Amino acid sequence: MDVHIERPVRHGPWFWAHPVPALGIAVALTAAICALRFAIGGVEDSIANLYALPVALVALTSGRRAGFAAGTIASGLLVWWVFAAGEHLSWIGWTSRIIPLVLLGALVGDATGRIRAADRTERRARRLEVLGRETAEAHDSMMQHLAVTKWRLESGETEHGLDSLTAAMIDAQDLVRELLDSSRIAPGDRLRSRSAGS
Repeated sequence: MDVHIERPVRHGPWFWAHPVPALGIAVALTAAICALRFAIGGVEDSIANLYALPVALVALTSGRRAGFAAGTIASGLLVWWVFAAGEHLSWIGWTSRIIPLVLLGALVGDATGRIRAADRTERRARRLEVLGRETAEAHDSMMQHLAVTKWRLESGETEHGLDSLTAAMIDAQDLVRELLDSSRIAPGDRLRSRSAGS
């Protein structure tokens, strides 16, 4: 019995499949917004709100902790600009700019983590379902080998009967080896079994 690993097609947002480029884009956006903040406008402008874009991207890519860190960094850049540019903000101005960035990173990151955990659970459930179905098919195949073995032994075909028994034992060993080889089976993979010599 040959057991084949069928790799699934990867689904999901592009930033999950390519986290490094996504984080690179977030860093580039942050740098561009910071430069724009120093180049034009004052505290009355809403340029600082653009920090929400890289913060959200980091949170969607890497989860709650990274999102919170991104929101904190964006807030730090805003504080740096205010003092470097000699601007002044009231406590309402500080609150309305900093708290949304930090909460955005933390809340979006937390939601992303929950979504990804649910996705892993769903893929694991599908994998177990497939393994159960394929194991049942393998069991049927081995029982057929054993039935052929019994028939041949009863017919006096001892040599052929032993060959069928050996084939059934090899099938069982191969199946167990493949099922235990967890390093080759990722969540979502499908096992395809095929009876040898049938």
